[in-house]
Amino acid sequence: MAALPKCCVIGAGPSGFSTAKALQDRGIPFDCFEMSDVVGGTWAYKNKNGLSACYESLHIDTSKFRMSFEDFPIPSDFPDFPHHSQIFQYFNDYVDHFGLREKITFNTAVTHVTQDKDGLWHVTIDRSAEGGPSSETRYYDAVFVCNGHHWDARWPEFEGMNDFTGVQMHSHSYLTPFEPHDMRDKRIVVVGMGNSAMDIASELAQRPIAEKLFVSTRRGVWVMPKYINGKVADKGAMPAWIPLSVQRALGRRMIKKLIGNPENYGLPKPDHEPLDAHPSVSGEFLTRVGCGDITPKPNIKRFDGGVVEFADGSREEIDVVIYATGYNVSFPFMDENVVKVVDNHVPLYKRIFDPGNPSLFFMALAQPLPTLVNFAEQQMKLIGRYLTGQYALPDADEMKRTIAADDHMYTGHFYKSARHTMQLDFNRYVWEMDKEIKRGAKRAQAKPGLPVPPRAAQMGVAAE
Repeated sequence: MAALPKCCVIGAGPSGFSTAKALQDRGIPFDCFEMSDVVGGTWAYKNKNGLSACYESLHIDTSKFRMSFEDFPIPSDFPDFPHHSQIFQYFNDYVDHFGLREKITFNTAVTHVTQDKDGLWHVTIDRSAEGGPSSETRYYDAVFVCNGHHWDARWPEFEGMNDFTGVQMHSHSYLTPFEPHDMRDKRIVVVGMGNSAMDIASELAQRPIAEKLFVSTRRGVWVMPKYINGKVADKGAMPAWIPLSVQRALGRRMIKKLIGNPENYGLPKPDHEPLDAHPSVSGEFLTRVGCGDITPKPNIKRFDGGVVEFADGSREEIDVVIYATGYNVSFPFMDENVVKVVDNHVPLYKRIFDPGNPSLFFMALAQPLPTLVNFAEQQMKLIGRYLTGQYALPDADEMKRTIAADDHMYTGHFYKSARHTMQLDFNRYVWEMDKEIKRGAKRAQAKPGLPVPPRAAQMGVAAE
């Protein structure tokens, strides 16, 4: 077999190990580096790398029917919405079933990635966690970025927050009502109304944990149910060929009919239609609000010692503020001249390729509905063909035009927010990718050869 490009996979979360599996299937040489001692990324509860966003009570909001890998079905006896421990076990079973564990280098952090003038990637790793060198450089033809985007906590800024006398924490640090802080008999504000905010607020609002639980939000949201007519809400999907605008119109009508207006529950009126924002999914939050266990508040205006003043002028003595305000997209191992993130957005062709760098792949750097778990598995159908010369990219100008068109199709209807820069529809994306693979196959026939020359193997491994 002719030599193929040597690849570096950064991270062994679900996008990393499913990428590694696809490379293994095609006989493409690779190294996979994981800074922790386990696979699973954010789904490894209390991950020793400190980057897991799991809390003890977390259940995934995507149903098992939509998060299953194509060639390794999720256990049929799993509940519709599995607990994080079950997802973690599923991931480990996948890794062991396909013999990937021995292909992953654990306790190894990637600290710097740069590219020389010939296109070769220099990847610096730190293996000191296991007694190895703290700086070692290896060489690769291609790099897969699989470091996830739910670990770099995004904090808001409010007047006086630095002088607040209570506890401030991000939801990323939340584990249980008693860890890392004891929430019993506390007056608590949860800032945000995304999925994590609703989960945490619903848990802490249970008597006799919090003395009083407030949820503060800049705008109203539509809260989606997990079940519709007794069936998992995301199990059924409209055919991908139906225009997204039509799908949204039908979906809006159904949502309004099923849950009514949020203000009927005592929540603020949304300033947008259903599906014009990333949906918040909860089977419990609305009931907690309706029962009075959760008190909605507008956005925080300022802090005054131990008092929080809200935008409506109301003031409450508060012990704990939990910011469920999302995450930054960041790549601490890469310089800005390699990749620059603006408002959590990186312009990528098919959410994979930087038009100026055909050997750098961003995996699962998206917010697809309904699932992210098996997103890289779909991306690798194209990338695997690309690395073996069966798929060719269009020229840079066409890629840029397609990026703009795709961004408009997937995010044009959302209100402006950093959380909406990576949105897309999973079914539509897979459908479009199938068509793109066929177009790229024709381009490859017209221009045969490997798009990424295999040169790294000649470099070996050298200490820095």
